[in-house]
Amino acid sequence: MLTADLVAARRRGGELRLPPTDEARRARVAALASALTARARAEIGRPREELEEALRETATAIEESGERRLAAAVSKLVRDGLRFEESPAEDAALLRRELFTRAAAARRAGPDAPFDRAALLADFARARGTTAEAVERALFADRPGAQRLLAVEVPAPALLASGFAIAEAQAILLRAEKVVAEVEARDAAVYRSLFRRLKFLRLLPLLRALEGRPGYRVEMDGPLSLFQGQSRYGLQLALALPAIAACDAWAIEADVRWGAERRPLRFRLGGRATALEAGEPALLDELGTFVAAFERAETGWRIDRAPAVLDLPGAGLCVPDLAFVRDGDGARVFFELLGFWSREAVFRRIDLVRAGLPHKILFAASKSLRVGEALLDDAQTAALYVFSRVLSVRAVVERLARLAA
Repeated sequence: MLTADLVAARRRGGELRLPPTDEARRARVAALASALTARARAEIGRPREELEEALRETATAIEESGERRLAAAVSKLVRDGLRFEESPAEDAALLRRELFTRAAAARRAGPDAPFDRAALLADFARARGTTAEAVERALFADRPGAQRLLAVEVPAPALLASGFAIAEAQAILLRAEKVVAEVEARDAAVYRSLFRRLKFLRLLPLLRALEGRPGYRVEMDGPLSLFQGQSRYGLQLALALPAIAACDAWAIEADVRWGAERRPLRFRLGGRATALEAGEPALLDELGTFVAAFERAETGWRIDRAPAVLDLPGAGLCVPDLAFVRDGDGARVFFELLGFWSREAVFRRIDLVRAGLPHKILFAASKSLRVGEALLDDAQTAALYVFSRVLSVRAVVERLARLAA
């Protein structure tokens, strides 16, 4: 991901604007990416410090006047796709300690036994069943500069260029305090992927249907930014952008703090669908564990992993994680995990139920949120399950049966 210093954004009054990514700019990005990727592939097997020097030389040689920042940005995206060997720090430290101890003992032997580095290294390698060259490489393998390049997994230059505007926008959203998005998609699966991504990122969106046209308004703001550092909240907003940009039509408005003085500015961007979001995001860990346990048990219910978005006009949306369908009669109960991170999310869902949400639904919230199941005792179509540490299959099945009845 790009950082803010690599973005060629400019202030215009109270707005922050990116330069237009036209065909000429995309062509330059693709050319830079192609040259840097080719140089990286030529350096496979070399240490990181040598690779970095090679990439700097390549970027300097091909960058044109006034595009140093652009070349640096493309270099960063290329570097993000490089995979290096990983060596446990403890292994290298133990190896150094053992070899240096032997070397110190050999030096103390005195003038009658002159110190022979090559011979010492060869003996040490033989005792370990390897070569002196391999020992040399492993001695400092825990140092970043010594890590060797294993693979180049950079997107094709044309693909990297087509997503460059999104990458720049993500860097701006690292400084965001609030993002409002309007999204439209023909396929409901796109919406499910987006809403699941937001939940996976621990964002708390306020969702509403757009007036007079298909689509949704998504406000990402509020409680999370109050109890977390801005940089972490901004990172989550930035990571949500590819899922937003996967919608058929989208637009965002963001409140950002920009520059050394953190001046408040408004940033706007929009476009058509891109292919940056790869597939459906994974379930939250705690939900994935529960689903696996539920499917192993014989409950008389099956899980629908792609439930519909529930819309109560004028009141808001609910995006269930799952739906449970009873084998015998096809009774359906929706399910949403509200998790461990937002007490406000619980009360938003309660307000939606009281406004008349016409669907049977079970909400699950952690005990750490300090809410009680009695909050929905008087509801005919909804229930709240408060769990301690993990979701219980038996407890969920009991509540499903009561709601289905």
